[in-house]
Amino acid sequence: MPTNKHKISTLTFEPRAAHGTTKANALRRAGKIPGVVYGHGESTPVAIDAKQLADLILGGHKSHIVEATIGKKRDSVLLRRIDTHPITRKPLSVDFQRVKSGESISATVPVATVGNPIGVRDQGGVMDVVTHTLEIKGPAQSIPDNLTVDVNELTVHSHVTASQVPLPKGFTLLTPPDTVVVSVEITRAAVGEGVEEAELPAEAPAEAPQGE
Repeated sequence: MPTNKHKISTLTFEPRAAHGTTKANALRRAGKIPGVVYGHGESTPVAIDAKQLADLILGGHKSHIVEATIGKKRDSVLLRRIDTHPITRKPLSVDFQRVKSGESISATVPVATVGNPIGVRDQGGVMDVVTHTLEIKGPAQSIPDNLTVDVNELTVHSHVTASQVPLPKGFTLLTPPDTVVVSVEITRAAVGEGVEEAELPAEAPAEAPQGE
């Protein structure tokens, strides 16, 4: 049976006392990422090995509760934020939240579209993902990696709102329900062509000269 080379059993955090850019850069040069573990009344500055963080993400555990040790203390944590370098995309800092199985928490989850809209395929429209993430609340151990939106039936001038996006069992929507998530509209070029052909006003007749 094949094994997952990115399997995560327990994360190891090192408590850190030093703050500031110089100390953070020194940690990164040593192959560690500065971060914080917060929740349940405590906030602890930590450092995590960069390879462990990569294994957590590549192993598909980004939205899952994992066990972690901070010094001699053991916690269950959930990765909540990764701050990355704008060019290299390497992690610069991370936030983890202490959670318990069954605890209800809020989370910002990416939207993923599936399908090819009728409005794009047959009507010359373009699809626009207006809202890329939705905020939901539910069991910490069941937070999805993304929320899937089926766009196959969307025609030109139609859209999907946040309230129409299917949520996993036990989750509620925190984003305003009327928020537009995906829409299909006609392109400006197509609108321009339509105006040229059908909407230009007819040339006005010349005025007859008036006698004196």
